[in-house]
Amino acid sequence: MTPELQQQFQLSKTRLESDFPESKPLFSESEALIEANRCLFCYDAPCTKACPADIDISSFIKKIKTGNIRGAATTIFSSNMMGISTSQVCPVEELCAGACVFLEYNQSPINIGRLQRYAVEKALQMEKSSGRKLFPSHKNRSQKVALIGAGPASLACASYLALEGIHPIIFEKNNLPGGLNLTGIAPYKFKSEAALSEINWLLDHGIELKTGVEIGRDIHIKSLIEEYDAVFIGSGLGRDKFLNIPGKSGTNVWGATALIKKIKNEVDFNLSRSFNSAVIIGGGNTAIDIARELAMLNIAEVNILYRRTEDVMRGYAHEISGARKHGVRLIENITPSEIMLENGKVSGLRAEHSVTGESINYNCDMVIFAIGQEKQASHFSEYLKYDDSGCILVDDKTCQTDHPKIYAGGDSINGGKEVVNAAADGRKAAFAMLKSWDIQPNLDSKKKGSYHG
Repeated sequence: MTPELQQQFQLSKTRLESDFPESKPLFSESEALIEANRCLFCYDAPCTKACPADIDISSFIKKIKTGNIRGAATTIFSSNMMGISTSQVCPVEELCAGACVFLEYNQSPINIGRLQRYAVEKALQMEKSSGRKLFPSHKNRSQKVALIGAGPASLACASYLALEGIHPIIFEKNNLPGGLNLTGIAPYKFKSEAALSEINWLLDHGIELKTGVEIGRDIHIKSLIEEYDAVFIGSGLGRDKFLNIPGKSGTNVWGATALIKKIKNEVDFNLSRSFNSAVIIGGGNTAIDIARELAMLNIAEVNILYRRTEDVMRGYAHEISGARKHGVRLIENITPSEIMLENGKVSGLRAEHSVTGESINYNCDMVIFAIGQEKQASHFSEYLKYDDSGCILVDDKTCQTDHPKIYAGGDSINGGKEVVNAAADGRKAAFAMLKSWDIQPNLDSKKKGSYHG
């Protein structure tokens, strides 16, 4: 895809997302150097062990310390081509920073995410101003790979293939690429403009993207298997799930990811000033994200209703803590039974306390379901095997399915984990494909995480 065509992937500025300040802004040079100099550069670093993408964290931080920003960025991208988005959306508190040795001494962990963001963004600024690419192109090879869905897993896989001269072609059913990176990340964490900027940079390495093409409607997987040397499935998850309770079809009943998408991407979308209170049903990070977003948009009362207790919630402790700072309230042991409507619009929610059995009415004018998303891998059922939850079964080390030409990664195999997990799956699959064609990835075998440009 040419740079001229890539420029179509832009969004209007008149979006509600623009009203959100960044929760973790870009470090200045001084801030980055101060933070990098705190690092102990541990041998057998626990932060690297905790990174799903296996980034050599102490190595890239040491390069920031010595002023080698380009080297820091190539170390990051060599392990994780989604290094821009993951620097902002990764739950570092639960992963790399959560494993930092400073925590053993009751000190603040190294702010790894913000250092990663500093390295990759500054390096790409340098690349643009100098015209010297971090990863130069390699000789084109004969192999072609079809990738289904333009989310993080496919983008990562396609990037590593393109760097080795393979021709990757991504098929995306929507008009814009990016998957949940574009539509589903809380706007105080990662803006859609940044997602598109990252995608445009990745496409510029030799990835072809075809939007508005849906598998099963416009093209069948059988034809992809016949035409391409390999197929990668990175189609992600589908629509929001809803509880089957009375009133679920009322006006102002939302699915969480659908509402987040409107806030992030829809031009001139706004929440009516008449909204005063919202109830979110669920206990995962998506429930917490949309609750915090609504509170930041000045909805006066925002409550998360969870059927069990906080200690078993899937949502991260640091996320619910952040939401509470904005006034969000978590109410435990609550099971919704009916959405009350007045003239078709939400007027309240009736629920039962799961311990006492007490019936409770909550006044609200918005109800948001955040109880998961539907699986959407049914187009491939004649070729693949699935687990009991509907996820595609793959080899853990290669992301290869039972079909020798089909690989899969991201939410389609894990049911909905982090962006960094999807990026790691894409890398595994790309390297497994290359190995099957007797192509050695152009990585330095003596020093993990570096790349010969």
